[in-house]
Formats: sequence, C-alpha cells, structure tokens
Amino acid sequence: MNLFDLITQAQGGGAVRQLSEHFGLDEGQTQSAISALLPAITGAVQQNASSEGGLAGILNALQTGGHERYVDDPSSITAPETVQDGNGILGHLFGDKQVSRQVAAQAAEQTGIGPDVLKQMLPMVATLVMGGLSKQTARGAAPQQAEGGGLFGMLGSMLDRNGDGSAVDDVLGMASQFFRNR
Repeated sequence: MNLFDLITQAQGGGAVRQLSEHFGLDEGQTQSAISALLPAITGAVQQNASSEGGLAGILNALQTGGHERYVDDPSSITAPETVQDGNGILGHLFGDKQVSRQVAAQAAEQTGIGPDVLKQMLPMVATLVMGGLSKQTARGAAPQQAEGGGLFGMLGSMLDRNGDGSAVDDVLGMASQFFRNR
C-alpha cells in the first residue's frame, strides 16, 4: 500500500474525516491537501535519510517515536500535542519555518485551499507520514528489508500511487506539480 493510501484509508478514512471536520473542508479537499503536502514531506525524509547520520536518526524516530498512534487513532490528529510533535518533525526535516510556509503556499496554488489552512494542516500531515512509515517498520519488514532496500525502498513502495511497481513516475509527477507553480 502506498503512503497516500495508508494515510487516507487508515481506520476507514478516520484521519481524513478528522482533518475535514477540524478545518471545515470536504473529504475530497482534505485528500487533495494531503496529496499536495505529501511530496515535500517525503522528499525531506528522503533527503534527511541520505545525510550523514540521517538514516539512523529517522529509523530511531520510527522505532521509538510512537508515531503510529496518529494513524491508529485519528481523533488524536488535531490535539495540541500532535501539532507540537508535527512542528518538531517539520523543524527536523525542513530546518526552517520559511520552508513550511513555501510548502503551504505551493499546496494552496495546487488545491485552491487557503495557505493559512494548509500551514496549520502541515504538522498534522507530517505526523501522519511518520505514523505511516512507523507502521510499515513495525509490520516486521524492517526498513533494511523493505522492497528495494532501506528506507528509500520503503518510501518508494509506499509512494507508488498507481501500483505499477515504480514510484519514480509518481514522485516525479508529484514533484513537478510542486515545482511547476513555484
């Protein structure tokens, strides 16, 4: 299952419903928002994993951070402590609040949803991404054993939105959408 599907279908779509209610969006808008925010977060995870010590840090966070709770319990997704955890994740991945603002602005152009809403949603989506990755790790397929090898293989298989066995076309499509309107 790819990461987008894992997040949007977990607990019968509970996270999508919870975010929709919290932000006053319909479920289609929320799915569109998640889809628009996902490439920047997963790209930052991949970039971070390729830095010195980054992979070990991410694996440690996935194994000890308890992030799967956000996917397992959608009612927790809008709690203040979730937002705080999400901001911590974003700070670690992006390093600068300006990057989060740019990601939200870009997603706003793609979705038509206001950048202020997306900026508030971004930390929640970050926790869902880490929760999805954590669940994949906890399923017994350690990232080193994931299809394609390592965290990149796990991310690749989860980002394969069209199920063709390759995430390259899907990631390039998401990235081109992200950068097209910059």
